[in-house]
Amino acid sequence: MGREVRRVPANWQHPKYPEDHYKPHLRGRYVPLHDGGGYAARAAEWDEEFAKWRAGICRSYSGDSQWEPIDPKYLGRRYSEYDGPRPSPDDYMPDWPDEQRTHLMMYEDTSEGTPISPAFATPEELARWLADNGASAFARDTASYEAWLRVCRGGFAPSMIIKDGRMQSGVEGLSDAQ
Repeated sequence: MGREVRRVPANWQHPKYPEDHYKPHLRGRYVPLHDGGGYAARAAEWDEEFAKWRAGICRSYSGDSQWEPIDPKYLGRRYSEYDGPRPSPDDYMPDWPDEQRTHLMMYEDTSEGTPISPAFATPEELARWLADNGASAFARDTASYEAWLRVCRGGFAPSMIIKDGRMQSGVEGLSDAQ
């Protein structure tokens, strides 16, 4: 969880909640979305585990076997009460073909993911925008152009790290480690 670069089409506009959304505090804010490549795999995993649930077994969390009989406390419950609802494509970014992913956007991924920048063609342009606009690297901390550039080229930074007994953003902390 932290900051990550996502490749998007040049004209990508991340969706926002409508102005008439039933939760007023969300109106006009970005809709959190998981990275698009994960939907198909997560839906397939959910479907496989649901089929096993119907057969009376579930994934083992004890570490001694992969599958085990369903714990009696879950018998009679719907699978969605155990593992949540089936993943929805509406909760994921589109899974564009690689040739359409020509631009870079910085996302916070502490939640599913919301953008903190517009889309740019190069890592340098993205890093310059993030530094010049005081984009959040962690909480109220921003980062230098050089620190942002390392993340824009590398793709990811954790929210924060502790270095020399001091908490700092992962963006700045990782740039110091180079």
